[in-house]
Amino acid sequence: MPLQNRVDPFGELHGVPDRGLLMGNRGGCFHRDDQSLKDRHWTSRRWIICVLNFKDRRRKLMQPGLYTELFFPDEATALASGHRPCFECRRADAAAFKDGLVRLGHLRATDTIDKLDALAAGSVQEVLGGARPRETVSPDTLPDGAMYAVDDSAFLKHGGAARAWSFKGYGASQPLHASGERLTPHITCEAIRAGYRPLLHPSVTS
Repeated sequence: MPLQNRVDPFGELHGVPDRGLLMGNRGGCFHRDDQSLKDRHWTSRRWIICVLNFKDRRRKLMQPGLYTELFFPDEATALASGHRPCFECRRADAAAFKDGLVRLGHLRATDTIDKLDALAAGSVQEVLGGARPRETVSPDTLPDGAMYAVDDSAFLKHGGAARAWSFKGYGASQPLHASGERLTPHITCEAIRAGYRPLLHPSVTS
């Protein structure tokens, strides 16, 4: 059975065989020794997106007491689920992400990454924990690369159109919906609006 470590745009975790373009974690270990997940699927707000290969590091997945490895079909999915680029293995991307927010006035250059994590992962944690509902938005106001949901289905805004999401990739372009629930956190949408370009699944070019 596949491990329950594939992330969808809602921030939920699934056990599916589809491989991802990126990996990441949520600040620590939230799996048991038998590799099943604990009730809460994070340990902090440090939700990051990493490359699959970095400095030839190799590790077995879900080792006892070590951080819980997660995998994403692409970066748009990871960003929608509340994660942001890692400052170790993706330093240039992480800096570009933060710098765009500084340029738009959403962060100060002196702000620590904790403020960004509170706005990105923190907002998704509030939804997953039941503290607040998702925001209803007009998808045409979202930047390309952001995601929204209609009737529990996720859609990527790409090229001014909607593409249905799945772990296997995206569907054909279709008109944007009149309204939907925001998946990509507001602060992350602002980073995309400032010029950050998420890595997208190859299906978007097909």
